[in-house]
Amino acid sequence: MIIQQIIKRIWHLIPVFIGISIITFFLAKAAPGDPIRLLVGDRASPEVIAQITARYGFDQPLYVQYAVYMKNIFAGDLGLSFRYQSPVLDLILQYLPASLMLMAMTILMTVPASILLASLATRHQDSMLDHAIRALSVAGIALPVFWIGIIFIRFFAIGLGWFPAGGYGEGFVQHLHHLFLPAVTLSLGVIPVLSRNLRATMLEQMEKDFILTSKAKGLSDHYIFYRQVFMNALIPNLQLFGVLIAILFGGTIVVEKVFSVPGIGLLLIDSILGRDYYVVMGLTFLFSVFTVITMLLVDIASMLIDPRYR
Repeated sequence: MIIQQIIKRIWHLIPVFIGISIITFFLAKAAPGDPIRLLVGDRASPEVIAQITARYGFDQPLYVQYAVYMKNIFAGDLGLSFRYQSPVLDLILQYLPASLMLMAMTILMTVPASILLASLATRHQDSMLDHAIRALSVAGIALPVFWIGIIFIRFFAIGLGWFPAGGYGEGFVQHLHHLFLPAVTLSLGVIPVLSRNLRATMLEQMEKDFILTSKAKGLSDHYIFYRQVFMNALIPNLQLFGVLIAILFGGTIVVEKVFSVPGIGLLLIDSILGRDYYVVMGLTFLFSVFTVITMLLVDIASMLIDPRYR
């Protein structure tokens, strides 16, 4: 039964991917600027421009260009970068490790901190600790991520010299050192949302009848909170966490630019400014596919944990 539902959900993703590819392709084509002119320069002759245009197939109708683009995608070819003169897939694989490591560090910081803050706020409802955690959560939501990153660079990198102001370093230890501030910056944008929602869900669960029944049976408060309240509040927050992971993947664009991390976010911004259409389309498609797959995995995990989702 579960296998059939998983297959059905995967089958439904096919039109989603097609729609994503259409939107990505035509939005990139509608963007202002001429990539051929940027590639060959202002002094290029009309003959050279026509030759380069034909080489990239830009002289064909848009529907023909889209058909060729989709054919190449299924063949594993995302096109050739105008700026780097390198296959887009190779560029993505070159810049992807830094972004994946940044996301992994952010998740490792976000999940324990969110659970701890939400648990403390729930166990000490309406106390000074609860009010302080909620106030910090509001502040974390209100402050822009790029501003937090700039402040961190000013104090912890330039002022105290504890961390590098940017870059990626060489070797695993240096990667961790360089990505610590970007990961903290990203996590501060996610922890407030997740912890507030988890707190609200756990407070809702504590008012359920089965909690009163458990207390009447003499079960310990620790057992009731972590085995019943927390576990029942986990499922809806798992859905939210999946959305936040997808948002986090897009949030790396800003943070990587602030900290000069050589990831796909920095590559995307540079490609947009340089009108590197194939790189922009490839990265946009990658972001969209990552978001869809993340939500699919969250749905599968929800079905496996909670029979009601089946």
